[in-house]
Amino acid sequence: MTSATVRNVPLLDDDTIPFGEEDEMRDPGVAAKKYTHPYVTFFHLFFRGAAIAIYMFCGWFSESFITSFVFVVLFLSADFWTVKNISGRLLVGLRWWNYVDDDGKSHWVFESKNSESYQSRINKHEQRIFWLGLILCPVFWSLFFLVALFSLKFKWLLLVMIAIALNAANLYGYIKCSYGTGKDLNSAATDFVKTQLFKNAVDMMTKQSAAAPPPTNVRPTGVV
Repeated sequence: MTSATVRNVPLLDDDTIPFGEEDEMRDPGVAAKKYTHPYVTFFHLFFRGAAIAIYMFCGWFSESFITSFVFVVLFLSADFWTVKNISGRLLVGLRWWNYVDDDGKSHWVFESKNSESYQSRINKHEQRIFWLGLILCPVFWSLFFLVALFSLKFKWLLLVMIAIALNAANLYGYIKCSYGTGKDLNSAATDFVKTQLFKNAVDMMTKQSAAAPPPTNVRPTGVV
């Protein structure tokens, strides 16, 4: 059996810095930089970008499917580990993980540092890069899946399915961290769309009210 929880606690028996307190150990002047974690941001994109590049251009350098398969899987594995254990925790204050208790029950934990003091320290540039990389790469692999499927390249189809599984796992885990496990993801998406539609309607009504001409049939006081 499995269960899912949202907690703001460090790993079990973890003697490292508690989750979400890494930035508190840094010099306050670091927060003023454009990128507070430049190396983490770089490798967040490098491994997944390298896997896509090797898949697209491996035929230029080698005709061996095994060689291409091994290199792509290695970069996908490095990307999965980096995104799951490092970049999500440092760039956006999110972390998901799993452990098995003494009764053999599997627990999925989705953590989020939602305190205002921590959110104010998150670098917006890094946050944007994190989510763009997390969302766009599965889109590319989905396109590769369609191309391989309709081209009947079934051996490449297996590689693409591995890439989709690893990328989708991180994407699903961090969306769970962001929205919480108590709320269905479809419901969260529906609420987001409703909020945006309501906001657009209010903005439209405000603009129309501001653009409406003043009434012309009002007589000045005291004029017959």
